[in-house]
Amino acid sequence: MLDTAMQTQLKTYLANLREPIELVASLDDGPKSAQTRELLTEIAALHDDVSASFDGDDARRPSFLIRRASDPAKWVRFAGLPMGHEFTSLVLALLWAGGHPPKVAPELLEQVRNLEGDFAFEMYFSLSCHNCPDVVQALTLMAFENPRVTATLIEGGAYQAEVEERGVLAVPATFLNGEPFWNGKLELAEIVARLDTGAAAAAAEKLSARPPFEVLVIGGGPAGVASAIYTARKGFSTGIAAERFGGQLNDTLGIENLPGTAYTEGPRLAGELKAQVDANAVELINLSEAERLEPAADSGGLHTVHFAGGGRLQARSLILATGARWRNLGVPGEAEYRNKGVAYCPHCDGPLFKGKRIAVIGGGNSGVEAAIDLAKIVGHVTLIEFDSQLRADAVLQAKLQSMGNVDILTSAQTTEVLGDGTRVSGLKWKNRSTGEEQQIALEGVFVQIGLVPNTEWLKDSGLKLSQHGEIVTDEEGRTSLPGIFAAGDATTVPYKQIVVAMGEGSKAALSAFDYLIRNEPLAQAA
Repeated sequence: MLDTAMQTQLKTYLANLREPIELVASLDDGPKSAQTRELLTEIAALHDDVSASFDGDDARRPSFLIRRASDPAKWVRFAGLPMGHEFTSLVLALLWAGGHPPKVAPELLEQVRNLEGDFAFEMYFSLSCHNCPDVVQALTLMAFENPRVTATLIEGGAYQAEVEERGVLAVPATFLNGEPFWNGKLELAEIVARLDTGAAAAAAEKLSARPPFEVLVIGGGPAGVASAIYTARKGFSTGIAAERFGGQLNDTLGIENLPGTAYTEGPRLAGELKAQVDANAVELINLSEAERLEPAADSGGLHTVHFAGGGRLQARSLILATGARWRNLGVPGEAEYRNKGVAYCPHCDGPLFKGKRIAVIGGGNSGVEAAIDLAKIVGHVTLIEFDSQLRADAVLQAKLQSMGNVDILTSAQTTEVLGDGTRVSGLKWKNRSTGEEQQIALEGVFVQIGLVPNTEWLKDSGLKLSQHGEIVTDEEGRTSLPGIFAAGDATTVPYKQIVVAMGEGSKAALSAFDYLIRNEPLAQAA
């Protein structure tokens, strides 16, 4: 199961074990069980403190426990093989079971240990999902830190019947004590906040107690990070408040158009940006959703940003870089069948539609790339484009047209997503040339029609927004309000690209620098 390089790498990691761990497998006679036996045998051979047994009695077969030998009440179970994106999760589970300390803030670990109640988590992942490891690793860590938390992590492709029965059509999908808990990516702090009812008030109080920043950046994507690095290097006290650090990067797989970097992936780039933020002493306040902006009354005064949960932050200058999110179709059935066949991430959810009929809505680069990727997995793809022709790059169009299980519909307007009450069964579309309405039988719909700016929270702030909700900026990143600047996908700057966002973020930071040195702080900000 493990090639020589992986074995060497894993052996190096296992040298960090501080106490023995046990791998206990529940197997049947199938090929997946044979692979599981092979994997666990290879792992056990790499370190004397790892033992493997194959006499487990769990109903899910194949599956295996990883548990601490000295404290068997702390365990995590993998049902299916945690390879692909989840190999790192397997390595971390082994290390944490063996007493290797996690790289997590001590106060967050203490919060996990103090959770009251019994929490039995089941979480479904796919091996191609780049959002799933965060959830897998968070639940794994909780299980090893608190004996009242258990985590069973299930590879959906290995348990297709179970996935069908529970209506899982999007991953990561997490259940708690047998009931749906959350669909989508969650970080450890987010999970704990949902379980610890007293955490929100404490977090709000802590947030409001922080002294004012000279520069506060709202948003943790490429634009926001570039801004923060520039102002911090100018010597200004700088903070980033982000709903989700990394922004859209967390949902982006291959990146091949960033100058100087031949290829990277979004989560990896987000990690590199986080390291740069830390290196420049930028204070990161993650998982903070901006809810209302209260601009300063005078130049040199303090702008106030209010956050969901009741906390607030103040700063002499603001850089708004809240980015954008996937645009919805806005047709009947879309909201009702989200995560029940309507999906937005082909990399994450594509494997759940293996052999099935799906549609991709959108003929730009994102839509055509999604259709190409999905055509390798699903039974049939229908690409639906509103315009009279596809808008993707010619090389992508040629690749798509060469695939035998793809139909392309242009001048096609999606009018309704159909379902049977529990999952998608098809969609309706109208031929924009003839007015004829038609219907397609489907099991999944992937929406890839562009982005909408995250600016709803600014509508009553006095800040000028475009008719599309974008923050209006000038050539220097200034907004309509003094001391407030903006950059990235949330603004009117054309071409929503990573490299453009980084450049605009740097520009906004330089403009903020110019503003700060020309405007003396009022006494309240001194």
